[in-house]
Amino acid sequence: MKKIKLNMITQIMIAVVAGVIFSLITGELSKSFKIVGDVFLRLIQMSIPLLVFGQIIEAVARLNPKEVGGLGKKTIVIFAVSSVMAAFWGILFATIFKPGSGVDIQGLNSGVEIVEQHISFNETILGFIPTNIFSSLANGSIIQIIVFAFIFGLAFSLYRSTHEESKLMPVLVEFNEIIIKLITLIMRMAPIGIFALIASMISELGLGVIVPLLKYLGIYGLATFAFIVLWVVFISVTCKLKPQRLIFNMIPMSLMSLATTSSAITLPLAIEDSQKRLGLADRVTKLVLPLGMSLNSNGSAMHMAITVITIAQIYGIEYGTERIVYIGIISALVSLANAVVPGAGLVSLAIIIPQMGLPLESIALFAGVEWFVGMLRTILNVTSDVFTAVLVASSENEIDFDVFNGMEQG
Repeated sequence: MKKIKLNMITQIMIAVVAGVIFSLITGELSKSFKIVGDVFLRLIQMSIPLLVFGQIIEAVARLNPKEVGGLGKKTIVIFAVSSVMAAFWGILFATIFKPGSGVDIQGLNSGVEIVEQHISFNETILGFIPTNIFSSLANGSIIQIIVFAFIFGLAFSLYRSTHEESKLMPVLVEFNEIIIKLITLIMRMAPIGIFALIASMISELGLGVIVPLLKYLGIYGLATFAFIVLWVVFISVTCKLKPQRLIFNMIPMSLMSLATTSSAITLPLAIEDSQKRLGLADRVTKLVLPLGMSLNSNGSAMHMAITVITIAQIYGIEYGTERIVYIGIISALVSLANAVVPGAGLVSLAIIIPQMGLPLESIALFAGVEWFVGMLRTILNVTSDVFTAVLVASSENEIDFDVFNGMEQG
């Protein structure tokens, strides 16, 4: 008989259901499996600083200052602003609709350490900048690692512009590929780890914890839809384009992103449709869209921000203004370091959750909806890249309105 191969997301979803059933059957016995899940989470955690460090350096170092010029500067500014806005949009929806509220988790709060720090704006800014990058790597200070990696990447990019045959870039690329392989190997253990975590967590919390999870998915979907609508309105007004035509022209790439949950797979179609359906110039699409793969992830930024707030609500934690601002900024920054591995959403959460003092095992709750979350995350990632390309093309007067309006065949 032919063996049936299940992809990682399917395996994880099966593990979630199996974990719930096993917990209901075995009761207190399920708690003893928590160590297996904790080992899985530790394995992910150990490689995260190197993943973030290497991925961001490579992404920024690949920018060629001579080729990018003004076009690239506009692109990067739009990427930065839209990612930060997406993160705060997710925070807004989570704060208003409170998907994580109303869960009884008495007894678990003792394991969560949240220290509300009242520090000045100057101290907050200084806290972003490392005094010793090796200390930041050792302590897992992600935001400091990101800042250093970004600056190092810029310096590397400038160096490469005068040393075209630099041997360091291939080494960096291979290093990052090895780290991705490492995480891929660890993720093979994901179904077992998630099964153990879910079984122990349901045994501890009961089935009531599933209700906010469904609410979270609905609110996240609503936030994603509303943010895309805002993008469409802004693009239509700024670039003087018909919104209904803009939506119609983007249907194929949007459906592809939903079906594949992969920005990489959707990229060729996005480039083709941007040129032949939206009328964008070749030089714009071939710069902005591939660049967006590494430097623009509106969907990922929103996903992390809304999930952090949801988990905090589950544990009965309220954040002050300083923490909210920090969550928005770090969500946007961490979105630069998304790993292209199965279950990447869980890896991203493993980066940001410990930074907020929240229990790492809480991400297991979201494993069961990772496929649906991946659909929402991907469609916003893809559409925001294309919207950025439209804005840049409009600023350069490089939109062919005849093609956009379907009056010419691209």
